[in-house]
Amino acid sequence: MLLTMFALLFWGAVFFIIYTYFGYPLIIWLLASLKRSRVDYPDYFPTVTLLIAAYNEENDIARKIENSLALDYPTGKLQILIAADGSSDRTPDIVRQYEARGVELSFVPERGGKMAAITRAITFSARGDIIIISDANNDYDSQAVKHLVFPFADPTVGVTTGAKTILEDGRHLSSSEGLYWRYESQIKSNETKLGTCVIAVGEIIAFRRAQFSPPQQKIINDDHYLVMDFIHKGYKIIYTPAARSYEHVSKTALDEVVRRTRMNAGLFQTIFMSGKFLPFNRPFVVWQIISHKFFRAFVPFAMILALVSNMLCVLLSPYSSTRLMPATLSTAALIGQVLFYFAALLGNVFKVGGLLGKLLYLPTFLVNSNLATAKGFYSFLTNRQQHIWQRVQR
Repeated sequence: MLLTMFALLFWGAVFFIIYTYFGYPLIIWLLASLKRSRVDYPDYFPTVTLLIAAYNEENDIARKIENSLALDYPTGKLQILIAADGSSDRTPDIVRQYEARGVELSFVPERGGKMAAITRAITFSARGDIIIISDANNDYDSQAVKHLVFPFADPTVGVTTGAKTILEDGRHLSSSEGLYWRYESQIKSNETKLGTCVIAVGEIIAFRRAQFSPPQQKIINDDHYLVMDFIHKGYKIIYTPAARSYEHVSKTALDEVVRRTRMNAGLFQTIFMSGKFLPFNRPFVVWQIISHKFFRAFVPFAMILALVSNMLCVLLSPYSSTRLMPATLSTAALIGQVLFYFAALLGNVFKVGGLLGKLLYLPTFLVNSNLATAKGFYSFLTNRQQHIWQRVQR
């Protein structure tokens, strides 16, 4: 009886992981394949505010401004606004050097976090009908703004988001991160075909200014909040992969864990706020949000459950038996899990070149990502992750 219970826990955990990473994307792909390939939006040129969040970005802000000034969008309809609240370096001074070229600065010395800086800039300085949020460490393709705003010709569209492209630099971390974002791109493309995607990236996200509602509490992830708020209001979120943003991955795997820990603390904040944001009158969208966004947060706990329950099955197999988990299968599954985590450990310690090295790094990337999720959960529970973020090197 005890062995059967642990076997059920093991298979339940395995099914949860497989569904989250492969089952949901497969179902979405199958459903999307029944829809027409794409929607062609007409050329549409509303006024736009490109709002760049830049806290202590003196090393990158000039490059980002030059990239923004080179964007292909009608003259007079694109406002470039830098939100540099709390910056203690030369970021505000560098921005002021571009005032003659039309670049504007939103700045107060006090630091209130990214969402607070964005909200203040929108409230007092932004003039565009469409707001595009960007960071200082990414560059846009010259056509990115056009591709982001064309879907707003449809009044049911509230938010658009573009493709995050990782610039590969020969490191396995950049290769794995790039593969992950291509995987995410496919899911969001299929979700969009079905009506709305449910995840956006904060580096390239656009929304209607008139429908923006400032958050009532300190938000960690602005992109999570914007998506959930607009979905709750009945709008569609459209993924536009032709709007491309380019950036480098973090300098080290440890830096990436730090960055993802903050993101996942924000994800848990979103989950615990979801009671007032989930669109219960649209059950299909609720299923999408739970499957694509919320389930990811609980994968590390399913991984732990799969390992522990598998170990207990092996320990109990000499004294009992169950058709759910024969002794040979239980042993083979445990060996597989141990090898997987051992490969992840090796990937953090040793660097192997070539295709083999990239394949061996995948377990490392998956384990590090889920470790960051678990740390994010702890940070959220203990209130250690603040809405004010810390920069990581890229």
